[in-house]
Amino acid sequence: MFRSLFLGILQGLTEFLPVSSSGHLALSQQIMDMGGETLTFDIILHSATMLATLIYFREEVLGAIKGWIHGFISGSSRGKPEWILGWAVITGNIFTVIIALFLKPWVEIWIFSSLAVASALLLTSAILFYASILTPGTEMLSLRKAVVIGIAQGFAVIPGLSRSGITIVTAIRMGLSPEKAFSFSFLLSIPAILGANILEAFSIVRGGTGLQDLPEGWFLGTVAAFFSGYAALIILRTVVTRGKWRGFAFYCLTVGSLLLVIHFSGGIN
Repeated sequence: MFRSLFLGILQGLTEFLPVSSSGHLALSQQIMDMGGETLTFDIILHSATMLATLIYFREEVLGAIKGWIHGFISGSSRGKPEWILGWAVITGNIFTVIIALFLKPWVEIWIFSSLAVASALLLTSAILFYASILTPGTEMLSLRKAVVIGIAQGFAVIPGLSRSGITIVTAIRMGLSPEKAFSFSFLLSIPAILGANILEAFSIVRGGTGLQDLPEGWFLGTVAAFFSGYAALIILRTVVTRGKWRGFAFYCLTVGSLLLVIHFSGGIN
C-alpha cells in the first residue's frame, strides 16, 4: 500500500512540475523492483493526473472546444483566439506523434537505463537554467509556433526530459507570455496523454493484464496522484509566471548527477 501511495504522489508531482515523471517513475520502479504490475497502474496514474488537468483548465478547454466548433458554423469566428487555439492543439499534436513514434524504439531501451535517464535530467536542468534568463514575450499563438512546441513535446517521451519544462520554455522562447505558455503547454498535453493511454491500454488488454494485476492500495495511489497533480499545477503556474525556474534546475542537476555517480559505481543499471 505504501508503495502505491508513494508512486501516486510521485506521479502527481512530477507529471506537472518540470522534473520528468517518466524519469522518476522509471528509476523508482528499478529501485523498488516493481515489475509488470506497473503497466496497468501507470495508465491509471496518468489518467488521474489527466483528470486533474481537465478540471484545472476546464474553462480554457471548454472555451477552446466551443470556439473551434463555432468556427465551422460562423466565418466571423475563424479569426478568434479560440479558433486558432483549437487548430494549434491539433497541429502541435500531429508533430508530437511523428517525433514520438520515431523515438519509440530507443525510448523502450532508454527507460531501463539509469545513464540515459540521468543524461536527460541534466539536459532538463540546462533547459530550466536557460528559462531563468529568458525575457517573456507578448506575442500571440500561431500554427507555426504550435508546430515547434509540438515537436518539443514529442522529444519529451525521452525518460528524464520534462514535458512541461521543455514545452513551456519553448513557448516562451517563441514569444508567448509565461501565462499563455503555461496554458498552451497543458492544453497541448491532453490529446497526447489521452492517446498514449489508449494505446497502452490496448497493449495491456492484448497481453492479458487486467485490474486483478494491480498492486495493493492502487486506488489510494490513484487518489493521491489526482490531488498531488492538481497541487503541482498550482505551484507550477506560480513558478512560470514569476520565472522562478532555478530551484527545479538545481534539483534536476542534483538528481541527474547523483544517478551518474550511482550508475558508474555499479549501483543500478
